[in-house]
Amino acid sequence: MVSYVVAAAMLVALYVLTYYNLLKGTRCRSDTCLRGRTVIVTGGNTGLGKETALDLARRGAQLILACRSKQRAEAAVFDIRKKSGNNQVIFMQLDLASLKSVRAFAETFLKSEPQLHVLINNAGTGTAGKTADGFNMAWGVNHLGHFLLTHLLLDRLKQCAPSRIVAVSSTMYRFGKIDFSNLNPPGESLIQLIQYYSDSKLCNVLFVRELANCLEGTNVTCYSVYPGVVNTEAFRHFKWWQKVFFAPVATLFFRSPADGAQTSIFCAVQEGIEKFSGRYFTDCKVQEVLPHARDDAVARKLWEVSERMVGLSSH
Repeated sequence: MVSYVVAAAMLVALYVLTYYNLLKGTRCRSDTCLRGRTVIVTGGNTGLGKETALDLARRGAQLILACRSKQRAEAAVFDIRKKSGNNQVIFMQLDLASLKSVRAFAETFLKSEPQLHVLINNAGTGTAGKTADGFNMAWGVNHLGHFLLTHLLLDRLKQCAPSRIVAVSSTMYRFGKIDFSNLNPPGESLIQLIQYYSDSKLCNVLFVRELANCLEGTNVTCYSVYPGVVNTEAFRHFKWWQKVFFAPVATLFFRSPADGAQTSIFCAVQEGIEKFSGRYFTDCKVQEVLPHARDDAVARKLWEVSERMVGLSSH
């Protein structure tokens, strides 16, 4: 009996050491104050986005939660205001699965808010289905929606420089590929959905890389980030039997949303990282990406094709 207790104690100790040294990740140590700064967080009503928004609200930022669900966003606004003591937190409607909604959000924001200092493109999905414009959800939401949003807000970010853009990517970019002859393929099997998600996360990395080139000399910088494997509501669409298997694994081995948000926060507030504009961060430090994610020719072509797909260019 004693041997079982000792073995159990050793397993618990091993888990604690592993979690805090390998799984939990690095915390952002910056004490930067954001009073007088305006920040947009897409998908800021839950998970990573909400924890990112809460941290920035505690720093005094004027915060806009750009979300699809009014009910969930208003609940998040109430919670963030209560926890941060900052009443400058508001909700604005944004459905990244609709380019019309993206344009409407940008128009409303630009008319009502004179400043923008930080844009955090946090929202993401890996679900089946099509956007209002007929794109796969991952391609339409994770890449095209944020691509258009960033473009529409870019002049305001330049006017308010120094300013920053943070794009939440994923280590799944490693498995992504870009087939310019078939950017919106059919099919909704689990394997296909994982591939579409990976492709969209590669697009995030390449977009930020090309964006940094375009922004050189403007004092607007941009970063892609990997938050780690995080236990968020992104998995709420799983079938019940998948959740039965997944829930205990996620609870034990995935990062909390607060831990996962640290690199997004770091890239939004940390001083002295401007020279790393266009780079990929994880655990609050720069990480070199694989060769296919730093191909400047592909990044430029993706930019041009994306412009046409969202209606920014007729060529």
